[in-house]
Amino acid sequence: MKYCSVAQIASKWNLSERTVRDYCTKGKIVGAFLTGKTWNIPETAQRPLRKKRNKKITNNLLAILRREKESKLSGGIYHRLHCL
Repeated sequence: MKYCSVAQIASKWNLSERTVRDYCTKGKIVGAFLTGKTWNIPETAQRPLRKKRNKKITNNLLAILRREKESKLSGGIYHRLHCL
């Protein structure tokens, strides 16, 4: 089996090298392994699917109040500021 470097896979998949390294670290690329500080990625590896982003959150007052009610946080905004 042939293996490719992070740079080769990044150019093949049109991604940054950092993203490919992150995929390897998180185990999203099947068969990738580390030799020293170099990732070896199978030539036939499939590009991991990304999660779909949520739709834009509406910020009108009614939507904000509903989200606060669903979160069941008591104390209003001041309570949340002190918890952060």
